Amino acid sequence: MPAFLQRLRGTGSALPPMPSVQSIALAGLGGFLAIAVVAGLAEQASLALLLGSFGASCVLVFGFPEVPFSQPRNVVLGHTLSSFVGLACLAAFGPHWWAAALAVALAIMGMMALRCVHPPAGSNPVIVFLTAPGWSFLLTPTLTGALLLVAVALVYNNLRGAKHYPQYW
Repeated sequence: MPAFLQRLRGTGSALPPMPSVQSIALAGLGGFLAIAVVAGLAEQASLALLLGSFGASCVLVFGFPEVPFSQPRNVVLGHTLSSFVGLACLAAFGPHWWAAALAVALAIMGMMALRCVHPPAGSNPVIVFLTAPGWSFLLTPTLTGALLLVAVALVYNNLRGAKHYPQYW
């Protein structure tokens, strides 16, 4: 047991370097613009296009656009797959705690197997179990919202300069 407790102390590694004030501001602006576009279009079209997990997606896509988790393939496929798994588990097993846990596990496994891991999408099965939406949830808000978020990221991240987005499709 003491060895396990010792592991909980961490390795003593230094914190990652702080990003520049400009990088911080640009990441925040990107997140603002993406959620404004998705929420504004949702309001105009009277459609549900916004998921809570999209806020976390913005942290990755605008704060760390170069990492694999932030690539368009990961954002769109990760969100869509995870919502599908949540809906399928809800339909197959009903609204039970263990079915929600199974849905999250299967979403993680599916994203890893398909090489489209997007950590914020891991919350989509939980959102499905909390709200019990119909199958249309897969199209709106999940797929349409994720595509809009990526569209904003493609334009914004390439206009802001130094980095190329995406790294891959």
